[in-house]
Amino acid sequence: MQRQLWDISPQVSAKSPVFPGDTAYSQTWTATLDEQCPVNVSAITLSPHVGAHADAPLHYSRDGAAVGALSLEPFLGPCRIIHALSASPLIEPAHLLPFLEAAPPRILVRTRKHASVDAWTNDFSAFAPATIELLAQRGVTLIGLDTPSIDPATSKTLDSHQAIRRHGMRVLENLVLDNVPAGDYELIALPLALAEADASPVRAILRQLPD
Repeated sequence: MQRQLWDISPQVSAKSPVFPGDTAYSQTWTATLDEQCPVNVSAITLSPHVGAHADAPLHYSRDGAAVGALSLEPFLGPCRIIHALSASPLIEPAHLLPFLEAAPPRILVRTRKHASVDAWTNDFSAFAPATIELLAQRGVTLIGLDTPSIDPATSKTLDSHQAIRRHGMRVLENLVLDNVPAGDYELIALPLALAEADASPVRAILRQLPD
Protein backbone atom coordinates (compact mmCIF):
# COMPACT_ATOMS: atom_id res chain seq x y z
CA MET A 1 0.00 0.00 0.00
CA GLN A 2 1.29 3.45 -0.91
CA ARG A 3 2.26 5.56 2.10
CA GLN A 4 0.72 9.01 2.48
CA LEU A 5 2.89 12.06 1.80
CA TRP A 6 2.77 15.55 3.31
CA ASP A 7 4.54 18.34 1.42
CA ILE A 8 5.89 20.70 4.10
CA SER A 9 7.64 23.12 1.75
CA PRO A 10 6.13 26.49 0.82
CA GLN A 11 5.90 27.51 -2.81
CA VAL A 12 8.85 29.75 -3.77
CA SER A 13 8.11 32.90 -5.75
CA ALA A 14 8.70 36.64 -5.74
CA LYS A 15 6.13 36.78 -2.92
CA SER A 16 8.22 34.57 -0.62
CA PRO A 17 9.23 36.52 2.50
CA VAL A 18 12.91 37.09 3.24
CA PHE A 19 14.80 38.55 6.16
CA PRO A 20 15.00 42.34 5.62
CA GLY A 21 18.01 43.04 3.39
CA ASP A 22 18.32 39.45 2.13
CA THR A 23 17.96 38.55 -1.56
CA ALA A 24 14.40 37.86 -2.63
CA TYR A 25 13.46 35.38 -5.35
CA SER A 26 13.50 36.68 -8.91
CA GLN A 27 13.37 34.96 -12.27
CA THR A 28 14.18 36.01 -15.83
CA TRP A 29 13.87 34.13 -19.09
CA THR A 30 17.10 33.65 -21.02
CA ALA A 31 15.43 31.68 -23.80
CA THR A 32 11.80 31.30 -24.82
CA LEU A 33 10.18 28.65 -26.91
CA ASP A 34 9.33 29.87 -30.43
CA GLU A 35 10.02 29.02 -34.07
CA GLN A 36 13.75 29.61 -33.60
CA CYS A 37 14.18 28.13 -30.08
CA PRO A 38 13.00 24.66 -28.97
CA VAL A 39 13.01 25.32 -25.20
CA ASN A 40 12.20 27.70 -22.38
CA VAL A 41 15.20 28.42 -20.12
CA SER A 42 15.17 30.68 -17.08
CA ALA A 43 17.68 32.14 -14.64
CA ILE A 44 16.79 32.50 -10.98
CA THR A 45 18.33 34.61 -8.23
CA LEU A 46 17.56 34.03 -4.57
CA SER A 47 19.03 33.77 -1.10
CA PRO A 48 19.48 30.11 -0.11
CA HIS A 49 17.34 30.99 2.93
CA VAL A 50 14.20 31.55 0.83
CA GLY A 51 11.48 29.00 1.47
CA ALA A 52 12.13 25.72 3.26
CA HIS A 53 15.87 25.46 3.73
CA ALA A 54 18.72 23.85 5.63
CA ASP A 55 21.28 26.09 7.29
CA ALA A 56 24.95 25.06 7.10
CA PRO A 57 27.48 25.76 9.86
CA LEU A 58 29.03 28.29 7.47
CA HIS A 59 25.95 30.44 8.08
CA TYR A 60 26.83 31.01 11.75
CA SER A 61 30.54 30.11 12.00
CA ARG A 62 33.47 31.66 10.13
CA ASP A 63 35.12 28.27 9.63
CA GLY A 64 31.92 26.23 9.42
CA ALA A 65 31.24 23.67 6.71
CA ALA A 66 29.36 24.67 3.57
CA VAL A 67 26.04 22.98 2.98
CA GLY A 68 27.40 20.77 0.19
CA ALA A 69 29.85 19.18 2.62
CA LEU A 70 27.19 18.05 5.11
CA SER A 71 26.28 14.42 5.62
CA LEU A 72 22.79 13.68 4.35
CA GLU A 73 21.84 11.26 7.13
CA PRO A 74 20.32 13.86 9.49
CA PHE A 75 17.96 15.04 6.74
CA LEU A 76 16.48 11.60 6.05
CA GLY A 77 14.75 9.30 8.52
CA PRO A 78 12.19 9.08 11.33
CA CYS A 79 11.05 12.35 12.86
CA ARG A 80 8.46 13.59 15.33
CA ILE A 81 6.09 16.51 14.77
CA ILE A 82 5.28 18.35 18.00
CA HIS A 83 2.58 21.02 18.18
CA ALA A 84 3.53 23.96 20.40
CA LEU A 85 1.17 26.69 19.24
CA SER A 86 1.40 28.49 22.59
CA ALA A 87 5.21 28.63 22.48
CA SER A 88 5.80 32.34 22.02
CA PRO A 89 8.19 34.04 21.80
CA LEU A 90 10.43 31.05 22.64
CA ILE A 91 10.01 27.29 22.54
CA GLU A 92 11.00 26.39 26.08
CA PRO A 93 11.89 22.88 27.37
CA ALA A 94 8.49 22.60 29.08
CA HIS A 95 6.73 22.94 25.71
CA LEU A 96 8.44 19.80 24.37
CA LEU A 97 9.21 17.61 27.39
CA PRO A 98 5.79 15.88 27.51
CA PHE A 99 6.28 14.70 23.91
CA LEU A 100 9.87 13.43 23.92
CA GLU A 101 9.50 9.91 25.26
CA ALA A 102 11.03 7.43 22.77
CA ALA A 103 11.39 10.27 20.27
CA PRO A 104 13.34 9.74 17.04
CA PRO A 105 16.47 11.87 16.44
CA ARG A 106 14.63 14.49 14.37
CA ILE A 107 12.18 16.94 15.95
CA LEU A 108 10.03 19.41 13.99
CA VAL A 109 7.92 21.92 15.91
CA ARG A 110 4.72 23.54 14.71
CA THR A 111 4.31 26.96 16.34
CA ARG A 112 1.75 28.62 14.06
CA LYS A 113 -1.82 27.91 13.05
CA HIS A 114 -0.83 29.07 9.57
CA ALA A 115 2.75 29.46 8.38
CA SER A 116 3.59 32.90 7.01
CA VAL A 117 4.34 32.14 3.36
CA ASP A 118 3.85 35.54 1.70
CA ALA A 119 4.78 38.25 4.24
CA TRP A 120 7.74 38.86 6.53
CA THR A 121 7.11 39.43 10.22
CA ASN A 122 9.51 39.71 13.17
CA ASP A 123 6.85 38.20 15.39
CA PHE A 124 7.68 34.50 15.23
CA SER A 125 8.59 31.76 17.68
CA ALA A 126 12.18 30.59 18.03
CA PHE A 127 14.03 28.01 20.14
CA ALA A 128 15.28 28.86 23.60
CA PRO A 129 18.95 27.78 23.87
CA ALA A 130 18.01 25.60 26.86
CA THR A 131 15.67 23.66 24.58
CA ILE A 132 18.51 22.99 22.15
CA GLU A 133 20.58 21.66 25.05
CA LEU A 134 17.73 19.40 26.14
CA LEU A 135 17.25 17.97 22.66
CA ALA A 136 20.99 17.43 22.21
CA GLN A 137 21.07 15.50 25.49
CA ARG A 138 18.26 13.32 24.15
CA GLY A 139 20.25 12.44 21.02
CA VAL A 140 18.40 14.69 18.59
CA THR A 141 20.47 15.38 15.47
CA LEU A 142 18.09 17.64 13.52
CA ILE A 143 15.54 20.26 14.57
CA GLY A 144 13.11 22.25 12.48
CA LEU A 145 10.20 24.64 12.74
CA ASP A 146 7.65 26.61 10.76
CA THR A 147 9.32 30.01 11.16
CA PRO A 148 12.26 31.74 9.44
CA SER A 149 14.83 31.13 12.19
CA ILE A 150 15.57 29.16 15.33
CA ASP A 151 16.67 32.50 16.86
CA PRO A 152 14.54 35.63 17.28
CA ALA A 153 14.65 38.06 14.34
CA THR A 154 16.31 40.73 16.49
CA SER A 155 19.04 38.49 17.95
CA LYS A 156 22.63 39.57 17.30
CA THR A 157 24.25 36.64 19.14
CA LEU A 158 22.24 33.78 17.60
CA ASP A 159 22.45 31.73 20.79
CA SER A 160 20.40 28.82 19.47
CA HIS A 161 22.42 28.65 16.24
CA GLN A 162 25.57 28.59 18.35
CA ALA A 163 24.09 25.79 20.46
CA ILE A 164 23.45 23.60 17.42
CA ARG A 165 26.98 24.41 16.22
CA ARG A 166 28.46 23.11 19.49
CA HIS A 167 26.42 19.91 19.27
CA GLY A 168 26.82 19.30 15.53
CA MET A 169 23.06 19.42 14.99
CA ARG A 170 21.32 20.29 11.74
CA VAL A 171 18.37 22.59 11.22
CA LEU A 172 15.44 23.15 8.87
CA GLU A 173 13.57 26.46 8.78
CA ASN A 174 10.50 27.89 7.03
CA LEU A 175 8.57 24.62 6.99
CA VAL A 176 4.80 24.50 6.52
CA LEU A 177 3.24 22.24 9.16
CA ASP A 178 -0.31 23.63 9.05
CA ASN A 179 -1.99 20.36 8.08
CA VAL A 180 0.29 17.83 9.73
CA PRO A 181 -1.05 16.03 12.79
CA ALA A 182 1.32 15.60 15.70
CA GLY A 183 3.10 12.26 15.60
CA ASP A 184 5.91 10.32 13.98
CA TYR A 185 6.80 10.31 10.27
CA GLU A 186 9.65 9.72 7.86
CA LEU A 187 11.37 13.00 6.95
CA ILE A 188 12.95 13.54 3.54
CA ALA A 189 14.54 17.01 3.17
CA LEU A 190 17.83 16.77 1.31
CA PRO A 191 19.88 19.93 0.70
CA LEU A 192 21.56 20.59 -2.63
CA ALA A 193 25.29 19.89 -2.96
CA LEU A 194 26.22 23.59 -3.08
CA ALA A 195 29.97 23.57 -2.57
CA GLU A 196 30.35 27.05 -1.08
CA ALA A 197 26.89 28.01 0.19
CA ASP A 198 25.79 28.86 3.73
CA ALA A 199 22.39 27.18 3.22
CA SER A 200 20.33 25.30 0.66
CA PRO A 201 16.69 25.15 -0.36
CA VAL A 202 15.08 21.78 0.35
CA ARG A 203 11.90 20.13 -0.86
CA ALA A 204 10.87 18.86 2.55
CA ILE A 205 8.28 16.11 2.72
CA LEU A 206 6.95 13.76 5.36
CA ARG A 207 5.98 10.20 4.60
CA GLN A 208 3.73 7.95 6.61
CA LEU A 209 5.75 5.36 8.49
CA PRO A 210 5.28 1.74 7.41
CA ASP A 211 2.95 -0.35 9.53
